[in-house]
Amino acid sequence: MFEGKTLLVTGGTGSFGNDFVKLVLADHNPRRVVVYSRDEKKQHDMRLAFADERLAFVIGDVRDRQAIGSAMRGVDYVFHAAALKQVPSCEFFPIEAVRTNVLGTHNVLEAAEDAGVQKLVVLSTDKAVQPINAMGQTKALMEKLTFARSLSDQSRVTYCGVRYGNVMYSRGSVIPLFIQQIKAGKPITITEPRMTRLLLPLAEAVRLVTFAMEHGRQGDLFVRKATTATVQDLADALLGLFKADNPIDVVGVRAGEKLHEMLVTPEELARSEEFDDYYRVPCEGGRDYARYFTQGDTKSRFVTEGYTSANAYTLSVSEIQVLLLQLPEVRAELDSWRGASGGTQLKVAA
Repeated sequence: MFEGKTLLVTGGTGSFGNDFVKLVLADHNPRRVVVYSRDEKKQHDMRLAFADERLAFVIGDVRDRQAIGSAMRGVDYVFHAAALKQVPSCEFFPIEAVRTNVLGTHNVLEAAEDAGVQKLVVLSTDKAVQPINAMGQTKALMEKLTFARSLSDQSRVTYCGVRYGNVMYSRGSVIPLFIQQIKAGKPITITEPRMTRLLLPLAEAVRLVTFAMEHGRQGDLFVRKATTATVQDLADALLGLFKADNPIDVVGVRAGEKLHEMLVTPEELARSEEFDDYYRVPCEGGRDYARYFTQGDTKSRFVTEGYTSANAYTLSVSEIQVLLLQLPEVRAELDSWRGASGGTQLKVAA
């Protein structure tokens, strides 16, 4: 669907942006892909790594309405990934989270309208669902801003979004931390052994976004189904792969952290459409004040729980290892580890 089209990715130098750009350039033959971000070093590294004339790099901040508006001229599709994502940073400086995640998103949406973009997909997080920290609260408002736009009859843009949880081996995720601790001979630090997390490979997160762009209707939110694991089992799986015996140090639940991830609330799940691999959650209510004040829906149904890491399919330690071995980063770490220790390099079946 991107053949001959111009795409813009905000926050395009991050983990998602790199993999997304790689997929689009390899499989969809766009006319141009604009990578919009603040980090000139990451843009330079990305320019050298890709060496593709279809890539264009723009230095800018989503907080700057004029800058994002200028970058969006002539763009057909927008993928909004720019955000402040670190929970502690957003807790310590919540106004900065508001400026990027809320006001920055407003600027992106305004620029998309002015530029006549065909479709825009925003990237959200499980932390936006029943949020308990500033990062999640601002991402929840980001969703509200986006879907409020979808309610307008005057909009020329189709707005939709995706929500996903823990992306495996993304920057700041726990898997590279555990591997670093194993290789350094340090204790593996886990917060709570019973804590569960949905495990989504980055490639699946990228495919979720392209699925939303291709199939999303006005106001749709898409969630990719995933398998889950306890933090204890994840640590045990990595120890087994590396044939290591590092001790495990339970440090306790950190501030702003949930025991289980939630990706779809019970209320959303009640009105969602289920596919084999996805949930589609349509926008609710419309701009009909009666729906909010006086008019109910006698056909609506209730469900008692949403889609969470506590009720998704839970992997065994061996199943987690199979999933981990699908990640090229984990295989590379294992090869270097075994090479350094004089062992046999890992061979992965096709």
